[in-house]
Amino acid sequence: MRTFTIDNENNISVFATQEEATAATTTPFDSFTSQQELGKLAAVWPIGRLAEVWNGFAGVAPFGDLKPVTKFTDRKTAIKRIWTVIQKLAEAAEMEQQRAGIRDAETKLKAAQQGNAIAPAAPQAADVAPLKGRASKKATPAKAAPKGQKAAKAQEAGAPREGSKTAQVVAMLEREGGATLAEIMEKMGWQRHTVRGFMAGAMKKAGHIVESFKPEGGERTYRITK
Repeated sequence: MRTFTIDNENNISVFATQEEATAATTTPFDSFTSQQELGKLAAVWPIGRLAEVWNGFAGVAPFGDLKPVTKFTDRKTAIKRIWTVIQKLAEAAEMEQQRAGIRDAETKLKAAQQGNAIAPAAPQAADVAPLKGRASKKATPAKAAPKGQKAAKAQEAGAPREGSKTAQVVAMLEREGGATLAEIMEKMGWQRHTVRGFMAGAMKKAGHIVESFKPEGGERTYRITK
């Protein structure tokens, strides 16, 4: 069952599980999984907040057809309309997850094809050295590479592929002031929940420590901690 979260800035995100939401979200939030739970949660909100939540979707893809409102006449109507809208958010998240799975499968297939292309043609016996070579007991051992070269190679191996989405986001986050949530969304064509999931998933997996902060009077900003 999908879990939705809403933070103090009325940002709504969708996750596969409550555990995933807890792991990916760095700011205080409330969660709900159904229209009824959303209704109970919103029962203590000022009714004006419901309009703010709705207006956060209006005019934003894929909700471009929504019109902003000044206020809702009653909570029941507001909850029903908001719940209907965030189902599009869930559908968009699911489609993004499917696309990510397809890209991952294509990357693995391409890597496998490249590996087959450079594999030695002759059958390998148990004692045959692998492609990169391995000294036998009688062979003269190769000199170990200096530590500096090892570190450089390790850094090169862990660096994102040039032009990839990770490389583009890293470039933005390495700027002195980092990059705002809106800048990343515009640059990458992502939704809010996609940005948050990317920071908690891909960036962490790539070994980057990402700082999330909100300057006074400003908007949510991300920056790589050196």
